[in-house]
Amino acid sequence: MARRSCKLLLALLVVAAMAASPLALAYDPSPLQDFCVADTASSVFVNGLVCKDPAQVSASDFAFSGLQNAGDTSNAFGSKVTLVDVRALPGLNSLGVSMARLDIAPGGLNPPHTHPRATEVLTVVQGQMYVGFLATDGTLFARVLSKGNVFVFPKGLVHFEFNCGASPAVGIAGLSSQNPGLIRAADSLFGATPAITDEVLAKAFRIDAATVQRIKAQFATK
Repeated sequence: MARRSCKLLLALLVVAAMAASPLALAYDPSPLQDFCVADTASSVFVNGLVCKDPAQVSASDFAFSGLQNAGDTSNAFGSKVTLVDVRALPGLNSLGVSMARLDIAPGGLNPPHTHPRATEVLTVVQGQMYVGFLATDGTLFARVLSKGNVFVFPKGLVHFEFNCGASPAVGIAGLSSQNPGLIRAADSLFGATPAITDEVLAKAFRIDAATVQRIKAQFATK
């Protein structure tokens, strides 16, 4: 009888572990209360942000205004991302989501980059974009999107958006983290602080050190 009870207990523990595993694997922590508005004034360092006293929370903590405004694309890339993450919208804290507006001028590019903590779902609301991502085996998945089209960029994979049309393009993106993170491929390699040595980059890209220095000069000012 005792042996059967032990087997039953072991089976229940296995089932419980399997049931809990999706929660354990979830990237952003699941909320344990209705909301946990970020206390941006707190100096306490935690994984995420400290909750504000619920008695001090107001509707403004859950609202953001600005995505109706076009981003300034008068820069070298001809693109602008307006990110609404937990720093811009404290009410997102612990909810595991954020969003962004993407503006790209004709011929402009949101250069190859990754979001280490988030999957991205992009909807084109104006114009056309050529978008794509690279799988870990080097396969490119890309297509041209028009108004109303949607494309998914899996978490952590390098992706890009290019305006292949004759008019400004606008997209709205949803991201599966309150703090998705951003690593631009070229900026991170050639504009790192402290700098990656010329020898390393020359070997990696099969170019000479003089070429590395010329490329680095383009990323000297962030």
